[in-house]
Amino acid sequence: MSGPGGNGTDREFGDGDEAAAREAVRAAGVELVETGLVDGTWGNISVRLGGDRMVITPSGRDYRSLGAADMVVVDLRTADASGGKPSTEAPMHRSLYLARPALGAVVHTHSAAASTVAAARREVPAVLDDFVQVVGPSLRVADYALPGSGRMTRVVVRAMAGRMACLLANHGAVAAGRSLPEALLCARMLEKGCRSFIEAEFLGGAVPLHPVEAWAMHQVFLHKYSRTARGGRR
Repeated sequence: MSGPGGNGTDREFGDGDEAAAREAVRAAGVELVETGLVDGTWGNISVRLGGDRMVITPSGRDYRSLGAADMVVVDLRTADASGGKPSTEAPMHRSLYLARPALGAVVHTHSAAASTVAAARREVPAVLDDFVQVVGPSLRVADYALPGSGRMTRVVVRAMAGRMACLLANHGAVAAGRSLPEALLCARMLEKGCRSFIEAEFLGGAVPLHPVEAWAMHQVFLHKYSRTARGGRR
């Protein structure tokens, strides 16, 4: 499996895995609610299905009320949807999959600490080593854009270059991964990093890791550690 932005072909869900992908997205939505990363109908989740489709949560539905059959399948190239109305953020998900072929899942959250930092439009530096391993050398803030707009897709792809996540100015956050478990881990690490950054500011300011060390740790996670962990060894 290639690193982010590469030409990865080792998919978590192939063309014949639609039922499994639907159920995985449904279960992930419940997990986001239970862990406090989303509230009510806010946020959205998708997974890549084969090479040219995605399964995404529907628009305006409470995660706890959803069944696997309620998930929507969207063609990445044409945006044609089957099975219902996809989340209004579907264009953002599509753009990330098209720009980053190795990505297998995208999670959009409105978690508390991430939303606070997004409202302040502050880039989060390399405050914690586990944060930079998963997210990247820093957490950038994408310029404000109306949800679901073409501008939103462009600013998010730009802000996530060389990263697995970004903040959305005055909105929330986006986390991605080569698999759905990795994207959910990224969303949790993003929230932890934002919370630590906020609290460190009250103690005189966060002291970031050296940029080279932060970059190196992220590369180790992408190309060595995460593969080993998926294989059951550490």
